[in-house]
Amino acid sequence: MNIDTVCQTKDKNIADEWGALSVPIYQTATFAHKGLGESTGFDYTRMQNPTRQQLEYVVNKLEHGTETMAFASGMASITAVMELFSTGDHIIMDSDLYGGSVRLFSMIGKSREIDFCSGELYKGDYESLFTERTKAVYLETPTNPMMNVTDIEKLAKETKKRGVLLIVDNTFLSPYNQNPLDLGADIVIHSGTKFLGGHHDTIGGFVVVKDETLAEKLRYIYKTTGAGLSPFDSWLILRGIRTLSIRMERAQRNALEIARFLQTNKHVKRVIYPGLKEHPGHEIMKRQSRGFGAIITFEVDSKERVEKILKGTELVYFAESLGGTETLITYPITQTHADVPAEVLKRNNINDRVLRLSVGIEDSKDLINDLKNVLDCVL
Repeated sequence: MNIDTVCQTKDKNIADEWGALSVPIYQTATFAHKGLGESTGFDYTRMQNPTRQQLEYVVNKLEHGTETMAFASGMASITAVMELFSTGDHIIMDSDLYGGSVRLFSMIGKSREIDFCSGELYKGDYESLFTERTKAVYLETPTNPMMNVTDIEKLAKETKKRGVLLIVDNTFLSPYNQNPLDLGADIVIHSGTKFLGGHHDTIGGFVVVKDETLAEKLRYIYKTTGAGLSPFDSWLILRGIRTLSIRMERAQRNALEIARFLQTNKHVKRVIYPGLKEHPGHEIMKRQSRGFGAIITFEVDSKERVEKILKGTELVYFAESLGGTETLITYPITQTHADVPAEVLKRNNINDRVLRLSVGIEDSKDLINDLKNVLDCVL
């Protein structure tokens, strides 16, 4: 079934005698039983709920998984996955990650004595990072915000050889563009707040796995820790997924046009977008992805110009997040990566002149004019 169609599918295991095309919001904490041992299949919303089950069904089909769990946030998803690991375990993480993930791993490392180390996984030279205690590798591809692209299939061969879990955050591309499980990953994570929800109106997260034993462990963690997504938020993300394909197509088409425009502006010193042929990960993405996404990172010539841009755009919103219909501009050094140590920022070339664009579905010419006006304004 084509992915455009999967976005519209319904789980036939959920009974609906009225034939509603929009899955009902089962806004209930608990479910009544007809008698002893006569469960409807739903007992308590912390464990399962029909609206959330429909959402998990659709995301599972989109990511080609065996089991999907919907969480109250992307960070809740990552936190649940970290419950798989114990004191003394070693986890390799990419050197360029969302700042919230870095903060979480730092806290877990200190409180639970799990050893995290980082490496530039996109370079492919990661063999020396593995130890006898290594249990997992965690990465984003493309990374946030520097858009580094890692060859998932190549890395998966290395992790499988060593019996190590490969965990991929697929938020930036969404399952519309990339399916890491098909490339050998063991766990896929999403911030459902972003492209899956698509409208900047709710928070959610997902964990998708292929191995049934691993799925059973995570489902136990899920129901025990109690971070499941609410019925109403599940419905909002379901509604967003219905337009995922057309939103992604429009947004990434806009992104390529804007990236090419930024390359021509004299005040822009660096444009990082995998859809540009000169991006070092361009060919890898052509192999492992179906599109290049809608996130652009770029560097301007001064901090003063950054301030003008953030204050002066009319169509582009200065806000933290990504993946919605509106175009957002984010300042990583004070927003998404504010808690990342200075030496890590420096190593990743994230400075006070770097900005990140999440391109929306507005008219690309209007967005380009808006950016041109603020880029070319007199300081």
